[in-house]
Amino acid sequence: MINAFREDYIRAIFVLCENGAGRDIPCGIRSKQLVTYLGVSKNTVSEMLSRLRLEGYVEYENYGAINLTQKGRKLARSLTAKHRLIELFLTKIFHRDPLRVHLEACALEHDFSKESLAAMKNMLGHPKFDPHGKPIYA
Repeated sequence: MINAFREDYIRAIFVLCENGAGRDIPCGIRSKQLVTYLGVSKNTVSEMLSRLRLEGYVEYENYGAINLTQKGRKLARSLTAKHRLIELFLTKIFHRDPLRVHLEACALEHDFSKESLAAMKNMLGHPKFDPHGKPIYA
């Protein structure tokens, strides 16, 4: 099982690509973008990218563009769907401010079971978008 830190990087790459390219295709983000997005050091990013490359989640060369592999994209879409579903749940059911649920969803996305997520999705009527208008992937 992949740990939460690795999942955070994989989802961050996906979201940065999605935001930049408007779709989840290889987009070639840079490590500097991950440093900014995740609020970590360049060395920390470099170390994690090396691990993720060895594990088959990313493709990149030092100082080059970073892309998710097919394996990485599959995991990233799943994590992003969980995250966005949790954000929607927190706003719709708990009436939380949509601008304040991101960090909580980041923490929760790693621990919800598939069964709980399916129940959440069912309760919300199988939504297509999160509270920010971003797609919730199937």
